[in-house]
Formats: sequence, structure tokens, C-alpha cells
Amino acid sequence: MTTANDAAASGAAGREAGRPADGGAVGRAGGRGRFTGTGTLLRLALRRDRLMIPVWVLVLGGSFASVASSLASLYDTAARRAELAASMTGNSSLRSLYGPVFGDSLGGLVAWRMLGFGAALAAVMSLLIVARHTREEEESGRQEMLSSAVVGRFAPLSAALLTAVLANAALAVVTAAGLMGAGAGGPGAVALALGVAGTGVLFACTAAVAAQLTENTRLVRGLTAAGLGAAFVLKAAGDAATDDASSPLTWLSPIGWAENLRAYASERWWVLLLFTAAVLIQAAVAYALTARRDVGMSFLPSRPGPPAGRISTASGLALRLHRPTLIGWTLSFAVVGVVFGGLADGAAELVGDNAKAQEIFERMGGAAALTDTFLAAMAGLLGMVAALYVVASVLRLHGEETAGRAEPVLAGAVGRLRWAGGHLVVAFGGAVLLLAAGGLGLALGHGDRPAEIIGATLVQLPAVWLLGGITVLVYGAAPKLVAGAWGLTGLCLAIGWIGPALDLPRSAMNLSPFSHLPKLPGHAMSWPPTLLLTACAAALTTAGLAALRRRDVLT
Repeated sequence: MTTANDAAASGAAGREAGRPADGGAVGRAGGRGRFTGTGTLLRLALRRDRLMIPVWVLVLGGSFASVASSLASLYDTAARRAELAASMTGNSSLRSLYGPVFGDSLGGLVAWRMLGFGAALAAVMSLLIVARHTREEEESGRQEMLSSAVVGRFAPLSAALLTAVLANAALAVVTAAGLMGAGAGGPGAVALALGVAGTGVLFACTAAVAAQLTENTRLVRGLTAAGLGAAFVLKAAGDAATDDASSPLTWLSPIGWAENLRAYASERWWVLLLFTAAVLIQAAVAYALTARRDVGMSFLPSRPGPPAGRISTASGLALRLHRPTLIGWTLSFAVVGVVFGGLADGAAELVGDNAKAQEIFERMGGAAALTDTFLAAMAGLLGMVAALYVVASVLRLHGEETAGRAEPVLAGAVGRLRWAGGHLVVAFGGAVLLLAAGGLGLALGHGDRPAEIIGATLVQLPAVWLLGGITVLVYGAAPKLVAGAWGLTGLCLAIGWIGPALDLPRSAMNLSPFSHLPKLPGHAMSWPPTLLLTACAAALTTAGLAALRRRDVLT
């Protein structure tokens, strides 16, 4: 099913695309006819993403400049930067996370600290864009409506890829401009920006191929995300094995290619040819597959279910739908926890006598012993990432509704509250499982105080649930504004990640619910803020369910 706005916009796009612009030759099977309507669909995609893309570009691109300013303040002499570069490169655990340091200039440190994560986030932005404008359009029925007009077979795919290319181009411009403004300009800034954008475009094409292979948006995102995860693991394994990114495992990863551009360290411009070749090959495969299938179909169709149904309750259906995602997130949290826990004992050595670095850790994790401060900061980081899972899981309700899968369920004996409640139990309960797994991983990696460390991660739950409650309220009361839930969550993550380094005022830090939680371990438990946040989360969730019960199902 479609929303009113999307249906109107799609109808207008279909009418505009139906006006022949080449003397009536738009219906040809080959030539330009296959791309007819691309411009119109591109404008429609950009209009629909007019909020999402700018937020991604400004927040991600601006984070490079913010980190540059922070590093310039922390390591204000060449000697300090050289010491940091030597200590980071010599630590295999840190190399697996961030990669080796190729240069001890300010730009070189920014590339070391941000390139891998920035490239991965650019890939996430791109896969979301392409999945939304390809398979999600087909799954919701909007693509069939558009195709009833004179729209070429390749037009939807072309519009989706061009949207991703434009988003990554804007990200490259913002990143390079921000680095130049922060005093880290030159060819290195251009190389770093192109490496990030190139990774994003490459995974946009990966998502385009996945959209031809599978029948639903969730699998498109899952397959592309799995490829991205494999690329990150290969890069991490290769970087842990060598201190110059020369491992074959690193070269098997597109993120490793961005790293091997060596921004700010005798740039290797020829590495961009690898991105170009990979993009062209994947795009060619995607177009070839598009030409061989019908709208709504795929090359890997879903398997038919058993003759007798095995899911008898709404909660059972919700668990079945969320189970693969929940398992993947839980395993990821456990692995990341082990890695961060292993770094905890070396935190004091890494920070050394740098007073400003110590202040940043104290703002993130509280003024306790530096090891406890590091663990508290990592617990807070896991909490902020868990909020992404909760928001995505809550918004699965919106996806089920707009795709028309909720209507058959609600047409039976299942009420709205029961249907939504099944998804919310998995979403909110899944956060408990994720943070417990992350805490257990931290404790195993650190090798001490398991109960205390697991408690430190679980204390993040009230803030995680609060963001989930806000998402429920937005979905229940104003489903057309659900993108705002992502914006709010992204703002909280940005405050928690960049705020301590920028020494934001307390009034700004308090905008994030995570700033109100006790900093464990190392400090006493404070019950009033945790109970208040939990109560607010419960109230917002209740209000959202009440609003959902009153409004019409999206049509």
C-alpha cells in the first residue's frame, strides 16, 4: 500500500514521464527508450529524500572537520602527533579497528581515525537510498503504477543509482571543504573524500544487484550489509596482520582500497581505478539482470511456506520477522565488546600524559580511574548503537503497513495493539539482549568484573527505550514523519560521539538522554534519572499505541 503523498507524487511522475520527448519513440525496446523517464524519477527520488540525504551528508561530512579540530587541539605539536602515530601503528588491536597511520600530519591522523568508519557509513547511506528507490518501490506497488506510464525499463534503476551518486558527490564536497577549513587541506583532503564517496557508490551498485536477486527490501539491505560487514572484517584482519595495509586481505576489501589511497601520505591515485572498475562491473550486472525480469519478480524468489501454518500468534510472527536481524546484531555486539574490552587496560598507556585526551575520556565516561572511564565510554557507545536497532525495529511496523502486509493480519482477529505489541516486545526486549551481549563481550575482553561491566551496559536501556518510545509516538500519530525519528537518533549519536571532543556546553549535551545516565563502572548507581527516563519511555510508547489505535491504516 502507498501513502497519499507518495501516491500523488508517483502519479505525477508517471504522467510527466508519459509525455514522449523523442517523437514517440519512447516505447522502443532498446536505445534511449529503456531510459525514458529517468530524469523525472530522479527528481522524484531527490524530492522524497530531501531531508534524509542532507542530514547524512552534513552530519557525516561535518564529522571529519570536527575530528580534525579535536585532533589539532589534542596533539598540537609535531612531536605529539608522531608519538601518537607510532603508538597506534604498533598496536595490532587498534590497527584492526582504525588501520595503520600512514602520516603523522593532522590530515594523516584524521584519515587514520575516520576513513574506515566514514567509508562504511557512506556505504550504509547508499544502500538505504538504492533499496528505497528500487525494491521498496516494487514491493509497495508504486513501481507498477509508474511502469503503467511510458517509463523505460532501466529508468527506475538509473534514477536510484544517480541519486546515490549525487549524495556521495555532495558528501565528498562537504568532507573536502570541511577538512580544508580545519587546516587539513591539499590533495590529501581530495583523496580522503574520494575514497569515502567511492566506497559509497560501490556499495550502491552492490545494493542494485541485490535488488534484482531478492523479492523484498529487507533482504536487499541484509545482503548488502552482509557484504559491507565482510569488507570491514577483511580490512580489519589484513590491518591486524601488517602495519602498512599491504595484506592481501586488505586488498580484497573496498574499504581497504580507500585506506590504500593513502590520503596525506604520497597519494596512490591509481587505486581509484579499482573503484571505477568495480562500479562499472556491478552496474552492468544490475542492468543485465533488470532486463531479464518482470517488475516485482526476482531471481531468488522466496520459498513457499509449509502447507500448515506454524505461526499462530502475532508475537510469533513478529519474532520470526525480526529473528535474523536480532541474531546478527547480538553477535556483532558480542564481538565488538570483546575488542573494546581488550583495549581497556591499555587506555592509560594510549592516552599517556595528554591532559586534554584525559579530559575527553572523562567527559565521555566520568572522572574515575582511566580504565573505568574507558569502559564507561564504551558502554555508552554500545548504548547509542543499540538505539539504532530499536528505532529500526519499531519502524518495521511502518514498513509492514506501507507494504500492505499488515492489512491481512489486521483483517482477522488480531487487533492493532496486539500486532504492534509483538513487534515492540522484540524491539525493546532485543535491546536488552544486545546490551547484555555487548557487556559480556566487554567483560571477557577485559577479563575482570563481569557483573559490574554488564550492569554498565544495561544501564543504557532507559535512554535506548526513550528513543524507541519517541519513534512509537511518531509512527502512531504522524507516520509520514517517521524519518524524523532517524534524525533525532542521529543527533543523539552525534552529541555522544563528537560532543565530548568538542567540549559542547552542558545545555547541548543534555539534549541526548544518554548524558543523564550514571557513568558505570567507576561511579555509584543513580536511580532517579534512570527511573525517570524509563517512565518517559513507557508514557511515550503508550501514547503512540493509543494514536495508532485511533488512526486509519495507511492507504
